Amino acid sequence: MKLYYSPGACSLSPHIALYEAGLPFTAVLASTKTKKLQDGTDYTTINPKGYVPLLELDSGERLSEGPAIVQWIADQAPAKKLAPPAGTMARYHLMEWLNFITSELHKSFSPLFNPAMPEEGKAVYRARLADRFKYVDQQLEGKDYLMGSDFTVADGYLFVVTRWCGFVGVDVSALKNLAAYMARVGARPAVQQAIKAEGLPG
Repeated sequence: MKLYYSPGACSLSPHIALYEAGLPFTAVLASTKTKKLQDGTDYTTINPKGYVPLLELDSGERLSEGPAIVQWIADQAPAKKLAPPAGTMARYHLMEWLNFITSELHKSFSPLFNPAMPEEGKAVYRARLADRFKYVDQQLEGKDYLMGSDFTVADGYLFVVTRWCGFVGVDVSALKNLAAYMARVGARPAVQQAIKAEGLPG
């Protein structure tokens, strides 16, 4: 398998999931700015969307979009409990979290990374994110992870996007449940392995 990634981007989420699942794979650096691979290949010939992540299976079939990729990974290693079994209510709650993270958190960061976005617009998105993270903090009360005691692929995704807060001025320092959660997830060996593999600060 090949995981096409860009350091610190949302592709860090499936990178973590692959290590958590213990699946063999090769990480391929794909620049989201130049749309080129290190060997000069035009990345858009592999993924016409031009962004990461993309997972290429051993069969050659390709899967894009983080929430879909991490569920596929989880289903390859059911004993790891990275996702509840398909068809269960718990699985739909996992999808609920993945959808919330991708639509309410992840996509709200995009304008903050855009140099063309006026500061007034960025302030609106910072306030929206602060509000959403307060909700997450409340949901983490009394829990180790989003779904309870088991780490799931939703936790890897939330960890990745929450790390972006410090880069774009979203203040979550008062959210104690979230802070404890970030430390807990960040200490996991697979998470540390993925961070190191991407050359990111721990």
